Amino acid sequence: MAPMDSSDNPSNNSNLFLQIVEHPDGTITRPFVPESSPNPNPPVLSKDLPLNPSHGTYLRLYLPADVSQSQKLPVVLFFHGGGFVLFSPSAAFYHGFCEAMAASLPALVISASYRLAPETRLPGAYEDAIEALLWVQSQAMDPASIDPWLKRGDFSKFFLMGSSSGGNTAYHTALRAKSLDLTPVQLSGVILNQPYFGGVERTQSEASSKEDLMLPLRANDTLWRLALPIGSNKDHAFANPVKAGLSGAVGMVKCMVVGCKGDPLLDRQKLFAELLEKEGVEVVKRLNGTGFHAIELFVPDKAEALFKEARAFVYGA
Repeated sequence: MAPMDSSDNPSNNSNLFLQIVEHPDGTITRPFVPESSPNPNPPVLSKDLPLNPSHGTYLRLYLPADVSQSQKLPVVLFFHGGGFVLFSPSAAFYHGFCEAMAASLPALVISASYRLAPETRLPGAYEDAIEALLWVQSQAMDPASIDPWLKRGDFSKFFLMGSSSGGNTAYHTALRAKSLDLTPVQLSGVILNQPYFGGVERTQSEASSKEDLMLPLRANDTLWRLALPIGSNKDHAFANPVKAGLSGAVGMVKCMVVGCKGDPLLDRQKLFAELLEKEGVEVVKRLNGTGFHAIELFVPDKAEALFKEARAFVYGA
């Protein structure tokens, strides 16, 4: 999804979200998205493992090859973005991002697929995320049959992370995890990169995003309409946890919330982080950068800046 140049506007077909074609029967046609296969070669190895064949879900694992075999690595369960409607771990830009993150932190990264809307509306993605979380636990509980790559993982340093709609998913997964016994996995923190939230009443950053290059207002509205349960609006708890109230967040693990000026979602991310703090959650706020939504997928320096913040959060935790 290449960024559009300054002469483009949301009325053209340069933006992938605006290329989604809706049909009268409720189905959609998705635009073409370049994909990358797993890479069996250094410096970062990757491979796919099935999660739930009946749902078509899978996990893509990333292992930095140049880290000493004796070094245990933090484990990061990552959820991709795409408004709950597009993309997968094999999307070329998310594959490249996870590859770079595994090397930079370094960490064992597990990028989880989930069923997409509108074929499977929310909470389908959240259910698949929990299934991925429990898969990690099942690996940690069974040293005799654990995947060889997972043997390199330090399950006392386990993190949830997501970008955009994946950040939304990571938050809802962390909420559910509070009621789960994940032993021997220890959830140590949650990294929410430009998390995707919405609401009926426009925020200032949303209202000014009609011609945003990456997430124009019309695309934003379309994605929520396709993703939320039929009959609900953007004040549903899945989209607008601030309006719904975050009382369930009490006792959540430490969170890092990342956002930047230029992202239409910034106002909601700020409100979300503030309310988390009011609920007693320890929050590391990184909301003063500049750029655009999903900038880390296209600007290497911004990706490395995010990895630097994540490294401090993961290894500091």
